[in-house]
Amino acid sequence: MATGRGTGAGEDSAPVFVISVAAELAGMHAQTLRQYDRLGLVSPSRTRGGGRRYSARDVSLLREVQRLSQEGISLAGISRILELENQVEALRARVAELGAELEASRAGVRPQSPRVFSVSTSGDVYAVRPGERPRLTSTSREVVRWRSL
Repeated sequence: MATGRGTGAGEDSAPVFVISVAAELAGMHAQTLRQYDRLGLVSPSRTRGGGRRYSARDVSLLREVQRLSQEGISLAGISRILELENQVEALRARVAELGAELEASRAGVRPQSPRVFSVSTSGDVYAVRPGERPRLTSTSREVVRWRSL
């Protein structure tokens, strides 16, 4: 679970650091990084051989996990905080997207492509950008296409 913090999306998310370097940059032991990976707190990229590769965004997230842990928050609590931060970030992006759509509709411009929606197993509906794969779980595999009239 990486957050969108940092300078640029391309530079920030490039998986460049091996585990020993990432651990040193985050001020942690490599075994701690492995544990956080197992728990899903930080999910680094993997090489073909299975080695972990951490990005600058991952290192920043590791520092955030460490800070929250030092404040006495449990790993389960940290996981929930990170999940909520990701949801807030996604909602902010969606609000911006809807604001742009509203402005376009006020200006009389129609969307160029049809909107695609997906539904999670819990019933949450969310928009999927054209060409983007929906978030799938082991039980949900349906995508519904909605065309505005």
